[in-house]
Amino acid sequence: MGQLSVKRAFRYRFYPTGEQAAELSRTFGCVRLVYNKALEERTRAWFGEQRRVSYVESSAALTAWKKTGELAFLGEVSSVPLQQALRHLQAAFGNFFARRAKYPRFKSRKRSRASAEYTRSAFTWRGGKLTLAKMSEPLDIRWSRPLPEGVTPTTVTVSRDPAGRWFVSLLCDDTIAPAPATDSVVGIDAGITSLVTLSTGEAIANPKHERRDRARLARAQRELSRKAKGSNNRAKARVKVARVHARITDRRRDFLHKLTTRLVHENQVVVIEDLTVRNMVKNRQLARAISDAAWRDMRMMLEYKCAWYGRELVVVDRWFPSSRLCGACGTIREKLPLNVREWTCGCGVVHDRDVNAANNILAAGLAVAACGDGVRPQRESSRTGRSSVKQERSRPPR
Repeated sequence: MGQLSVKRAFRYRFYPTGEQAAELSRTFGCVRLVYNKALEERTRAWFGEQRRVSYVESSAALTAWKKTGELAFLGEVSSVPLQQALRHLQAAFGNFFARRAKYPRFKSRKRSRASAEYTRSAFTWRGGKLTLAKMSEPLDIRWSRPLPEGVTPTTVTVSRDPAGRWFVSLLCDDTIAPAPATDSVVGIDAGITSLVTLSTGEAIANPKHERRDRARLARAQRELSRKAKGSNNRAKARVKVARVHARITDRRRDFLHKLTTRLVHENQVVVIEDLTVRNMVKNRQLARAISDAAWRDMRMMLEYKCAWYGRELVVVDRWFPSSRLCGACGTIREKLPLNVREWTCGCGVVHDRDVNAANNILAAGLAVAACGDGVRPQRESSRTGRSSVKQERSRPPR
């Protein structure tokens, strides 16, 4: 198998000067204003006249806005991020009309991520230094890992998170060599006490990042609630809360990246369940723990990493009774409450609930991959453009 050509984003933290921070903050505000104003015009046309507004019309309207006295400041920032905002809105409406997404929402100053996207005409890449349009000095980027040799960024996205940290994401055309072939296969059963249990019998403990920082988060939120609305102290307290959330998110993402990379490199075939996290978090008793486990993020990482490294990802249907099925005789137990972690089948075999489920998931996935019996294609992954394999619904729910 040859090398795979992909578009890959490399994200780094950087520290802007005061002048750069002011310029970027102005750009973020203009991007948000242009997006919201264009969305308002499109909404009026759609609900009032049932008429679709094209990107060309929105771009012409942006030019007209810059010539007005009220919005003349839009011409003071780089025009490229403003045009990119219109393109993103066009893509959002395309997804809406294709019924892939809900109706686009307005960007909030407080809740939306502050970001701006620059294409090649709006930045200079020379000698490993990145200089954005309207700036005289390159960004002070902390290169935590090197870019692939010989690559040049095609798109640059600058963002600031709620904790006040600045990031730059460089989108590059990269080639990834497939991992060496192996005969190992693995079935994965996701859980809460153990984040995942493998068909090999290995149980990987759930780090519970949110639970470990829950006291710190609660203290920061109490301090925030005591501050007067609109005050500088409240703004500072909000940043402290955001920093705790950022710490939790960063540690969780780092752990999942290391885990998924290991699983993909060690196994030729990876089999997982199609979990409906959106419905599962409606359980009030388990919602917090399920959200902290981040199963959806783990699946997304497995999808694109398997595509990158030449592995096969098989997704077993959510209705497959992996926990209640005896892996020895094939008998399906009628009920199996969550608090039962070990059970004995009528054939006399004693099962560890999670290990048995992982083995059943692996067996079902291998059967699907080998003969294609009862399968249907999975929707394409947005990062790889490839499809996973999914087993058809054929048995009653667990």
